[in-house]
Amino acid sequence: MSRPAAPPWLAHALRAQRGPVPWSAVTRGALAAGPLLLVGVATGHTGPGVLAAIAAMLAGINDRPGSRRASVKRLGVPALAGAAGLLVGTYAGQGLAAVPLTLVLTLLGLLAGGISAVGPVASAAGTQLLVAAAIGAGMPAALSGWQRALAFLAGAGWLMMLRLVLPTPGSLAGDFRFDGEREAVADVYDAVAALLDGVGGPHATAQRAALTAALDHAQDALAGPRLRRYASSAAERRLRAQYAAALPLAEAATALYWAGEPVAARAAEGPRRLAAAVRGNTGTGPLPAPHRSAPALRALDDALLRAAEAFDRAESRDDRLPARRRSPKDVVRAAFGTGGREYGLRVALCFGASAAIAQALHHTGWYGHHQHWYWLPATAVFLVKPDLGPLASRVLCRAAGTVLGALVFAGFAALLPRPAGLIALVAVCGALVPVATRHFAALTAVVTVLVLALVMVGGDSQASVSRIGETLLACALVLVVGHLPMPGERGGGVRARLAVAGAAAHAYLVHVLGESGDRAGRESVDDCAGRGSVDDRAERWALRREAYRTLAEARTAIALAAAELPAVARHTAGTDAVADVLERLVDTTTACAVHLDDTGRLTPRHVRQLRDSLAELELEGVEVPPLPAAA
Repeated sequence: MSRPAAPPWLAHALRAQRGPVPWSAVTRGALAAGPLLLVGVATGHTGPGVLAAIAAMLAGINDRPGSRRASVKRLGVPALAGAAGLLVGTYAGQGLAAVPLTLVLTLLGLLAGGISAVGPVASAAGTQLLVAAAIGAGMPAALSGWQRALAFLAGAGWLMMLRLVLPTPGSLAGDFRFDGEREAVADVYDAVAALLDGVGGPHATAQRAALTAALDHAQDALAGPRLRRYASSAAERRLRAQYAAALPLAEAATALYWAGEPVAARAAEGPRRLAAAVRGNTGTGPLPAPHRSAPALRALDDALLRAAEAFDRAESRDDRLPARRRSPKDVVRAAFGTGGREYGLRVALCFGASAAIAQALHHTGWYGHHQHWYWLPATAVFLVKPDLGPLASRVLCRAAGTVLGALVFAGFAALLPRPAGLIALVAVCGALVPVATRHFAALTAVVTVLVLALVMVGGDSQASVSRIGETLLACALVLVVGHLPMPGERGGGVRARLAVAGAAAHAYLVHVLGESGDRAGRESVDDCAGRGSVDDRAERWALRREAYRTLAEARTAIALAAAELPAVARHTAGTDAVADVLERLVDTTTACAVHLDDTGRLTPRHVRQLRDSLAELELEGVEVPPLPAAA
């Protein structure tokens, strides 16, 4: 008799990410918060040192694997938002009474919540904006607002400098500045090889999803912020050319996956040799002999030959990435659309209510006489973030992590000398943050120990017990608000992402079929089946990347929503079926593109699959918008 399965929210709480220890990030964490606090204490500027250490800790949470250039945006944008929040929170806390201050913080929560719906970097920026605002308002200090903001920027800037300057294990081959890009591009070729190995097998769908993730990561790594429009280094231009050469390989591999017929094992040897060449910054060497028995296999062989040419060229002539950039209109639509409004209201309600309760408890001295009240609203901010897991899972992990962290800190505080021992504890916790990010409870425990050590160095020695009570109160508050009815349809964020994915899939389909943007793709299948291949392949690859990327984002949102408690999960029931149909539509469109390139016409199977997918979307009530005229 099999055991009953754990509910999704509990299974998520018990699941941790796996992988090798990121020693480079561990080193940066050890050199960030602890040394900053040491400098502050040694120079008699303990307050700024504590703020700089907090900023370095928050930046360390966002210090994920990737390229150096991408890390500038991933660390810098949230740091700027945090400095702005600290500035606003400090001046508002100094100049406003409790009720006006609560209103200001609530409006700030509404703004940050809407911005968080734009994407991962915007979500991190919204989090730091609110956490820093809570610290600014709830942690009185002698420093002015701009001085605190500068200290915060200095702490985040120190970790960013460490990220840009310190070498990583992959920096031994070629220009060390682009080791993150090199590893990301090599991972794409490895993912292509894994998909070719798995074609026709039970894990092929997961391997196709892994290829999408690898392409997304490589695209983000190569498309980081820059001072010039084009790549200024020969090494970077070469990496961009190698990434571009992987796109037709990925397209051909996806077409073979769609066909579902296993391919010869030697088909994956070429992409693997290309992956090794990227990592070692070397030539490709001999590639396996071609096997040209089907259109998709011929496309794979042609892509391998073009990739070998791109690898052998000393320098690329065209370093543009085939990617579609988000317009300001798209960003505004995401922030103030259905998903942004729903999330913004919940964040505003949680942040405003927690700030009001914290101030009331602080002024009445209910949980002791200390001068800080920021912990309750700051905890509510982390708890209300859906990108950290389902609500019930976040609450459980936060409560367990805080209790564990407070108990561990109490033991260390009783044994360690002050302040030297506490500074060393901060350095150790900073080193543990990159490892602890694999599980929310572990991250909470490490951050709790680190923050309590910082607070004690700053002069508050009675914080541990009150932090547990405030955390449990924040958990209860967020649980209640998370289940309150809100204006509009529940699950708006998931449906908004599905709508974006549907529009991207339709744009890709119409482009592949060579149809104008004012007719529905379903009506054009027979008319366009005999047309030739699309001339502008870069545009096609950009549309394909956008279609798969938006689908992956929708899948992530659906999976998180499905793991919520039943009362919340029921509002997004059925959305996974829509995502399945969209995925089949995009896979079929890719197969159509490869086949049209080879023969100039579609087979009855291609036409039937397109019709079936579009008919299923219509039955699901999905309205696919027309292609924009600009495309």
